[in-house]
Amino acid sequence: MKVTKITLWSVDLTSHETYHMAESKTCATVKTHVLCLETNTGLKGWGEVCPIPHYLPAYADGVPAAVAEMGPEILGISPFGVDAPMRELDGFLPGHAYAKSIVDIALWDLFGQATGLPLYALLGGRTRKDMPLYHSITCIAPDEMARIAATAYQSGIRQFQVKLGADGDWEADAERLLKVREAVGSGPVVYGDWNCGASRLHATRTGRAVAHLDVMLEQPCKTLEDCAAVRQATGLPMKIDENAYDLASLLRAHALGCMDAVALKLSKFGGLSAMRRARDLCVHLGTETCAECTWGSDIVTAASLHFAASTPHGALLNTCDLSSYVAPRICPDAPVRANGRIAPPEGPGLGVVPDMDVLGSPILEVV
Repeated sequence: MKVTKITLWSVDLTSHETYHMAESKTCATVKTHVLCLETNTGLKGWGEVCPIPHYLPAYADGVPAAVAEMGPEILGISPFGVDAPMRELDGFLPGHAYAKSIVDIALWDLFGQATGLPLYALLGGRTRKDMPLYHSITCIAPDEMARIAATAYQSGIRQFQVKLGADGDWEADAERLLKVREAVGSGPVVYGDWNCGASRLHATRTGRAVAHLDVMLEQPCKTLEDCAAVRQATGLPMKIDENAYDLASLLRAHALGCMDAVALKLSKFGGLSAMRRARDLCVHLGTETCAECTWGSDIVTAASLHFAASTPHGALLNTCDLSSYVAPRICPDAPVRANGRIAPPEGPGLGVVPDMDVLGSPILEVV
């Protein structure tokens, strides 16, 4: 079996509500790319990647150019064993992990379909029936954020990511954390996320103001060193996100003592192959992981859910149903949340197939 055709689509995804983050960044309508790798046996593997604008060293319009560049190298690949061809692509196109993640996911989908196994079986074996979700709350007025948290709590959600820093007011950020904690009561996980947008001073003042609460901080500053300083000054546990993108960064964050939890995102690491190695390291280091990606719809969500379902017990903090935050849904039969949890798709490979009417006309074909 080998890849004989590459097809790429672009789909605009619109958030159900605009997401406000630190440094005046917003996430409203974004461009996701969907990839199909077709083989000489007729099997089709699907991948997806959706960078958020002005967020990480990745951008949506770089995906078609990278796929076209890699196209001749992708044609002829066998999906039986994904790590080896992905290492070849790393040598052919250094960097650009986000663009390669879409290829990696599609190859894993083919691998699962060819073997008749769901991806969680190939990624280590299913360790749980379903996984806890976190609900991300846009950075708006504290009372409104508390209302959103209370509504999500009623639906069964027990983990809450509180976006911070949109107005640059450390006292308002402290109030956001306080009011969300009050809205959901004791027990649920609550963490405040600046997406690298806070200064060391801002984050420290916020953290000290809520140090009496059971909360966690997420990636307040742009460097691991500043995050570690906030962790030490506040005494609050910390989740690393943007600064976690390869094995070296994970080891550095652990050495600095600021990685109580970490977000493993498919597009940052370059797909399931590299993220599986990162997960193994996190298990060794004793760091709990969030299995997800930057943004996207049902295909990338399915990949994250298979990854989460195969993560060892005690090593998974949560996962995210990115597809529930946006419209349109790309795969109509994809899993949906229930009582704050979600299960991976059933069936071989990813277990999801896109609606071709939603995809529309392709923007790139390589044969």
